[in-house]
Amino acid sequence: MKKILFLLLITSISFAQVERVEPPFWWSDMKLSNVQIMFYGKNIAQYDVTTSNAIVIESIQKTENPNYVFVTINTKNTAAQDFVFSFSKNKKVEFTQNYSLKSRRENSALRKSYDASDVIYLIMPDRFANGNPNNDSDKSVTEKSNRELPGGRHGGDIEGIIKNLDYLKELGATALWPTPLNEDNDEKHSYHGYGQSDVYKIDPRYGTNEDYVKLSAELHKRGMKNIMDYVTNHWGWKHWMYKDLPTYNWIHQFPGYSQSNYRMTTQFDTNASAIDTKNCMDGWFVPSMPDLNQSNPLVLNYLTQNAIWWIEYADLDGFRVDTYSYNDKEGISKWTKAITDEYPNFNIVGEVWMHDQAQMAYWQKESKIGAIQNYNSYLPSVMDFTLHDAISSMFNEDNGSWDRGMIKAYENFTNDFLYPNPNSILVFAENHDTQRFNEIYKNDFKKYQMAMTLIATVRGIPQIYYGSEIGMAGNKDKLGDADIRKDFPGGWNGDANNAFTKAGRTAEQAKFFDFSSKLFTWRKTKSVIHSGKTTHYIPENNVYVYFRHNDLESVMIVINNSPETKTFKTNRFQENISKYNSGKDILTDKSFDLKNDIQIEGKSVLILELK
Repeated sequence: MKKILFLLLITSISFAQVERVEPPFWWSDMKLSNVQIMFYGKNIAQYDVTTSNAIVIESIQKTENPNYVFVTINTKNTAAQDFVFSFSKNKKVEFTQNYSLKSRRENSALRKSYDASDVIYLIMPDRFANGNPNNDSDKSVTEKSNRELPGGRHGGDIEGIIKNLDYLKELGATALWPTPLNEDNDEKHSYHGYGQSDVYKIDPRYGTNEDYVKLSAELHKRGMKNIMDYVTNHWGWKHWMYKDLPTYNWIHQFPGYSQSNYRMTTQFDTNASAIDTKNCMDGWFVPSMPDLNQSNPLVLNYLTQNAIWWIEYADLDGFRVDTYSYNDKEGISKWTKAITDEYPNFNIVGEVWMHDQAQMAYWQKESKIGAIQNYNSYLPSVMDFTLHDAISSMFNEDNGSWDRGMIKAYENFTNDFLYPNPNSILVFAENHDTQRFNEIYKNDFKKYQMAMTLIATVRGIPQIYYGSEIGMAGNKDKLGDADIRKDFPGGWNGDANNAFTKAGRTAEQAKFFDFSSKLFTWRKTKSVIHSGKTTHYIPENNVYVYFRHNDLESVMIVINNSPETKTFKTNRFQENISKYNSGKDILTDKSFDLKNDIQIEGKSVLILELK
């Protein structure tokens, strides 16, 4: 018994010095084979580090903080195995740390990511569905559940998402984008997840790391994809590392705090002052979000390895990157390239919230505009904020004129020549940061039909925001962010209305859902929409006509933004309809003779499959 107690004591001493190891494990046969492992513990830098087996230590880096040591190992041509790090002092091993190289998933590097064949469904996990009420107020985190508080934690979780994946499939969604699920331990307003406090851990109020892996598996069973919302620009001020920084310049300090001026144009403006450029890139987004310094190689390695770790561990299908254009642009370029080098088919869409196509195109991979400054972000996709801007106003402009109404959509697409790959642009009417579409247009169903038809049939990757498909609204301008992030009805036990089910939807919710489901389900199999060419015609009388076509098929889309019924002649569109005799509307099954004039009701759409 004494011997057993002695061994237990020795074991507890052996592991007492290592409080954290990140990444917690790695994989053999990775392109990123030089892995920099961070060990954290009280005065851990005073020890010499060695390894067992044939694992080669390439370098050991220490900083001014003695609680960190960064050990780079070479895993090239090394088989999956468990091994041991030994921490010694005066040639005596004081303690050890086990580590594992795991086998990769089969064909992991060639995983298919999301693309223009997908419809992305964006959710706020805390507000979607509460599948496990027992994790609402985990003891390890500060903010507890309070559904009565608009900006509080409401209890939505991963289990709730999984339970409602069939609803998403019925809707026609093929990919899921949840806002960040990693731990955010802010005292309040932590539900959005963008102030992360541990980037290797799923927030316990959502579930566990294993639950997140299960979410990917359940999506894949249904032929759907899992997109992680990744944040490279900042962490939350409750991040464990912020409380004990590895090095002073791990974050940007001036010294202390300085807020970003949010002028992202300074990243490429040849006339910008150095101080303005620095304050945009290095300034903090808000006081509670320390700005990470991607120009520090330790930080960049940490973020790169963390991103790749999550892709491999959780079997992810893509990233959406928050505040992409606020990062150090050289650092974020290296980060993006490292990920796409490891996973050549992996898609990443960056939030580049700008209002000019040339400025947005600067950030897309192999941009000719970026090349003017010898810059390549390596970012496959950007978000079409200029189209969003147009959608937010044009459907209220009944009388189209030189610069109002449907001409705004037309003019947006005239600038597609600026993008290296216009088919890899995220198109959307709203998201978790913008005013709700149904709020702007007062739940006008016809205007909803026009907007959804547009994003479902133009080039790019459509993204829809949870609840819009049942008519959810919310006033960001008057009531703040919480009002555009309300709980999905039916996601909580006791909800009076369950919009997840056909029987539970109100007549109004069913009207929105049935249309959305028909539209997006039709889109799933239409390669001509996913990858076909676009030919569009200048809107006349506020009627916008465009075609998506390839060698095998053609779809004619008509959007009448006028409140009046319009009749137009078809001879104008001969270059697109000369091979066809008729078109059948996918929404009503009504057929139209292309040799005759076409009549379309006011504030309505036609999606004609040409025959």
